[in-house]
Amino acid sequence: MIDLREYKKTQFPDRFLFGVATAGQQVEGNNCSWHDDPKYYGKENYTGVPWVPAGRAMDSYNRYEDDIALAKRMHLDAFRLSIEWSRIEPEQGQIKPEEIAHYVHILERLHEEGMKTIVTLHHVSHPIWFHDQGAFRTMENLSYFLHYVETIMPHIAPFADYILVLNELNIPFEYSIEERMNMLQYHAHAYHRIKQYTDAPVSSTISYSFKEPFRGSFDRADQVLADYVDWVENEFFFHAVRTGEIIMPYHEAVICPELKDSMDFWAVNTYIRQLIDSRKAFPISSVYEATHFKAMDTPIYTEEIAPEIMLKMLMRLNDKPVMITENGISCKSDKRRMEYIASMLVALHQGMAMGADVIGYLHWSLLDNWEWGSFAPVFGLAYCDKNYDRHLKKSGEFYGAIAHNKALTPEIIQEYYIKSQDQ
Repeated sequence: MIDLREYKKTQFPDRFLFGVATAGQQVEGNNCSWHDDPKYYGKENYTGVPWVPAGRAMDSYNRYEDDIALAKRMHLDAFRLSIEWSRIEPEQGQIKPEEIAHYVHILERLHEEGMKTIVTLHHVSHPIWFHDQGAFRTMENLSYFLHYVETIMPHIAPFADYILVLNELNIPFEYSIEERMNMLQYHAHAYHRIKQYTDAPVSSTISYSFKEPFRGSFDRADQVLADYVDWVENEFFFHAVRTGEIIMPYHEAVICPELKDSMDFWAVNTYIRQLIDSRKAFPISSVYEATHFKAMDTPIYTEEIAPEIMLKMLMRLNDKPVMITENGISCKSDKRRMEYIASMLVALHQGMAMGADVIGYLHWSLLDNWEWGSFAPVFGLAYCDKNYDRHLKKSGEFYGAIAHNKALTPEIIQEYYIKSQDQ
């Protein structure tokens, strides 16, 4: 495994942003979104365990000051959060000004504490009424989404340093190919509406996992399937933004002129590589035994640390600035989380040395939270006890020291990693 004792000092520029990411449905709780509606519960969540409602989640709607204090304690200069449409417009046409004011206040507080704000307008969750009408499965709902955007933008524009329209519109277990094609168009139209209110950089995030042929590029079947999976999850997105042309297999191409260059930077959520095995019906189920480890008691997708994905991704996306809007690992071992953070940052730094323009790095997540049907995955730099009090983990102190120094140093590794008792 990775040995941090071999790492030398890795210095980041002063302008580089170190931050954390959160999502409203996952930390706020009680948002009245479609995830809170029993008729939409899944029998299992994405980790294969029984579905558990979010409930109060981490109660961040009420305890946002505690979250800000954690970020401040870690010397962070960036904070990503999402606005919950389901709170702003719980019933169609029913706008709640007090909820808009709530989010504006949080953004103001983050600015007061010296942090840049990265504001996501739609992070998977949305009102039940919108879901009942088909959500992104039809372009006929575009006007509802644009109305939401135009409702909140005049209020948040002065306090949003970066804006993310949609989160992970490419993710296959959440959205069909038709939805992905539609959501790119939703993004494009929203982008131009947002620009009427602000000059802040705007994007939407992609969930990016490097698709590697299991047997290597010399195995034709694995390579062809890897290229196919990469297109329908990754390249369709990049191609569409670069050209305005949305191309998906077995679908008529869609030409959307508003889409071309409608992302001012690439916003990338990246965690893992996926090994594509053409001999299996579920082609991403194979692992390399030499690098695979048991991260949790129940299976989770973050069971390998492959930092080279960061460098390869940056080389692929070197035509625009890049912000790492999510990166993290769910694992029982907090020491392994430190290995993950350090190795990813070193790979990111190497990519910057090779010419990539990287705005910053946002760790997923600030807190162990509700992970779309389960509280079992633990991605946080901090955890909440039964009273919702926050407790910073050793990995949070480690990350905070890196952020404070704008550098990963042997001294930080010695103080927080080598001395850690977590094995």
